[in-house]
Amino acid sequence: MPVLNRIAAFAPEMTEWRRWLHRHPELEFDLPQTSAFVAARLREFGVDEVHEGIARSGIVALIRGRAPGPVIGLRSDMDALPVGELTGKVYASETPGRMHACGHDGHMAMLLGAAKYLAETRNFAGTVALIFQPAEEEGGGGEVMVREGIMERFGISQVFGMHNAPNLPLGHFQTGPGPVMAAVDSAWVTVTGKGGHGATPQVCVDPVVAIVGMVQALQTIVSRNVSAVDQLVVSVTEIHAGSANNIIPESGWFGATIRTFDPEIRDLAEERFRAIIAGQAAAYGVEVGLRYERGYPPTVNDPAKAAFAAEVAREVSGPAAVVDDVGRDMGAEDFSYMLEARPGAFLFLGIGPGEGLHHPAYDFNDEAAPVGASFFARLVERALPL
Repeated sequence: MPVLNRIAAFAPEMTEWRRWLHRHPELEFDLPQTSAFVAARLREFGVDEVHEGIARSGIVALIRGRAPGPVIGLRSDMDALPVGELTGKVYASETPGRMHACGHDGHMAMLLGAAKYLAETRNFAGTVALIFQPAEEEGGGGEVMVREGIMERFGISQVFGMHNAPNLPLGHFQTGPGPVMAAVDSAWVTVTGKGGHGATPQVCVDPVVAIVGMVQALQTIVSRNVSAVDQLVVSVTEIHAGSANNIIPESGWFGATIRTFDPEIRDLAEERFRAIIAGQAAAYGVEVGLRYERGYPPTVNDPAKAAFAAEVAREVSGPAAVVDDVGRDMGAEDFSYMLEARPGAFLFLGIGPGEGLHHPAYDFNDEAAPVGASFFARLVERALPL
């Protein structure tokens, strides 16, 4: 698996960086140790500028090439998850209830590796903007960074990001034109009836029965309101009601996630969700409160940039290890906001067999870091040739 020789030489350093970050997971926008560690490494490498405090804890660092030219953005996320770690590794999280269960520690190591190489060689004409982003898992840090003007402030004309993929062969890449990940919306429904004894339901208004009816009816949005060839997921993922088997509760609530690609389908799903909840509430004689929130938009690759990224990936891993027409994934990613602001592409990098993302026994494969760093470095050299 070819990687750039210089990057291969400092692969052990990348492993050290990654494992330090893994031991010190932080959440959302509150990343003091993480951002300080990243900024310190960037300054050690001799990058030209380090701008901190963007979106509270985000960083944009600049590396200028040997000649003037455009600015290309490379992004890594930095936040961890509120998950208790079960890897048993010697470098396991030192903070109970938190871990890098999605591999953002590996993403940072890859981008830091590319930064070290690019700061040394500078074999490109233009500028690299290294974007270290907070709050991908929760909070939309990508949106905040875009809203705070990083694209305009640093003159970024194109932007690329990458995510590790467990159980995709080590060093294999996947990407494609157009939408590659879904928009994600969320809903919370509170149902209030009249509680009482489980033996006398006739004098109660049972919110449990109403919730069951609503959950079942919501499944018809996919099966009866959109074409079978359209892509939509409506999943009720939590239900909370009751405290004992002989008590009809006064109220209960449930939550759902809604995943789409098409804006019209997204609007339809929300419209039908609201109508079904209102109709079922009337049918069961309960009162409802609905909070429906639009979340991350779909992650949409620019076709030309995705094709170019696939070419670079083939240089790193070989033609047989690159898929350039990957299917759509119903997961979501707030890199989508950056792709709305500038053309670019998002890729997936295989890290070999192991537990899936967000699993408490997940761990990033350090062997993948030099591959990802080599991809980012070659992407810059190919996009900004001298």
